[in-house]
Amino acid sequence: MGLKGRAKRLKSDIPAIFIALKDKDSPLIAKLFAGITVGYALSPIDLIPDFVPVLGYLDDVILLPALAALTIRCIPKDVWERSREASEGLWADGKPKKWYYAIPIIAFWLIIIWLIVKAICF
Repeated sequence: MGLKGRAKRLKSDIPAIFIALKDKDSPLIAKLFAGITVGYALSPIDLIPDFVPVLGYLDDVILLPALAALTIRCIPKDVWERSREASEGLWADGKPKKWYYAIPIIAFWLIIIWLIVKAICF
């Protein structure tokens, strides 16, 4: 499968992961990874901002597919199949834009900034 095919599949996998997150038959570890994956995919803020040369886009090219693959591995096959079927056309009009999905990314950067300031000043 080429890069375009993988990107298209990833675009359809994120809504399926979102459905699997809500499924009662998903194990706790799968729900944890699904929450991280969906939160990162829907966050309007990237872990590494896109204006940072090369690295800004690498996180979207490497991190999101890796999170999705790890999450899919943790989801039982029957739950995954149900989730894929249920997610058909779920976000056809575009992914939801919710600012509260950015909270973990903002918290991450605040912790990093706090650790840097603490290391420099103390």
